[in-house]
Amino acid sequence: MKTLSLFFLFFLTLTAITAQESSKDYSEAFKLIEVWLDAQQDYDKLPGITAAVIEDQKVLWAGAFGQSNKAEDVQMTAETLCSICSISKLFTAVSIMILYEEGKLRLDDNVENLLPNYDLKQQFPDSGPITVRSLLTHSSGLPREANAPYWTGPDFPFPTREEVNNGLKAQQTLYRASTYYQYSNLALTLLGEIIAEVSGQSYDDFVQEHILTPLQMGNTRTTLPENLYGSSLAYGYSAINRQGERPQVNFFQAKGIKAAAGFSSNVLDLGKFASWQFRLRDTTTAEILKPATLKLMQQVHFMDPNWRNSWGLGFVVYKGAGGSTWVGHGGSCPGYRSTLQLDLKNKRAYAVMINAGGTSPNRYSNGIYGILNKVKSGKKADSDIKFEDYTGYYDARPWGSEEYIGSWEGKLMMINLPTRTPADNITLYKHIEGDTFRRIRDDDELGETVVFERNAEGKVYRYSQHGNYVYKMMH
Repeated sequence: MKTLSLFFLFFLTLTAITAQESSKDYSEAFKLIEVWLDAQQDYDKLPGITAAVIEDQKVLWAGAFGQSNKAEDVQMTAETLCSICSISKLFTAVSIMILYEEGKLRLDDNVENLLPNYDLKQQFPDSGPITVRSLLTHSSGLPREANAPYWTGPDFPFPTREEVNNGLKAQQTLYRASTYYQYSNLALTLLGEIIAEVSGQSYDDFVQEHILTPLQMGNTRTTLPENLYGSSLAYGYSAINRQGERPQVNFFQAKGIKAAAGFSSNVLDLGKFASWQFRLRDTTTAEILKPATLKLMQQVHFMDPNWRNSWGLGFVVYKGAGGSTWVGHGGSCPGYRSTLQLDLKNKRAYAVMINAGGTSPNRYSNGIYGILNKVKSGKKADSDIKFEDYTGYYDARPWGSEEYIGSWEGKLMMINLPTRTPADNITLYKHIEGDTFRRIRDDDELGETVVFERNAEGKVYRYSQHGNYVYKMMH
């Protein structure tokens, strides 16, 4: 559909290599992922979207669609930077656990014993202590935000560290500690203050020295690089309005809230962060953390009474697709949405970044997972069928938007676009003879017939099904 960037072509080459190294051939799945995300970017009116799939220590696939700067037609690439907002919290949590391993703090230390300037009012005399552990698990009972209206546009007035600390005395607890789940940017902001207080370094220097530099995450910062805004750093755009538009959002810096929401990165650097976790879980040798410490972080430490919110130390921990344990975090800041989700059992990670609000990056990571999970043998069946003759986009209007036809493990594959659940939308057809195929039902019996027709030049231009025609779209 759209022209691919040179960087994306590089990654297509890379994925071809990794597909050969893998036990399965995912090339058809990669192609479908690209077709699907390309369509969703248009139909969902996303300015741009980048995504990567990490398999243990390698990039299995990465791609980018749309624009990072619409006004100047700057194309999105897998290297494009975005705000990762609350994924920043994972780096804060790892930093805390480094200090924990060094014996400089304990998980059950009281916050007031670690921060001299902490003076937020505890309104429940019978509450237990607010501890490092409760801050990490969003069960501290603290309010969600610091005492400033920093999520309010158009200028997003994030407070400085001093303003956050000065505002504590005007705040009070929302719940008793360790009673309910309450997501709290203030809690992770205070953990950032604890890191600086206990380590004797600035928060930025500590994260850079102990995490970003060792993992060679050269495109990850504790701030948004304003000098790269509109070039390497994507512009952020708003949620969609009734006119189908997404106005550009003003630039912001999280300032005193950076430990909770200030970082910028790209999907490839988040892939390095994921690979480190898979690597550490597979060894007995320390790397930044001891393996046992990371595993501790990725176990459930708090479960909300509603049984729906389960948290490790900084990580959300849940039973995900395939029944295995998944961990990760999402991010939502003005003009940006992101997600990093790790399938611990299968050593797969999914990173997605979108430079717009009002979107769901998990929808796209789940779609990518579903397509890859649809691969069975992972081997193309021996066939003399020229699937390329039928491959392309077909006009489904007025009943639908469009269809894409391609190949899938020796069969013809059709998918309706757009779709939120691509794996569930795949229909397979068995070749009968010539240009005739029949639908393969869920019970493997054969259903209706599809017959493709060719023009005078011998090129497929339409197909018939149930006595009606669908025409191939010329792009």
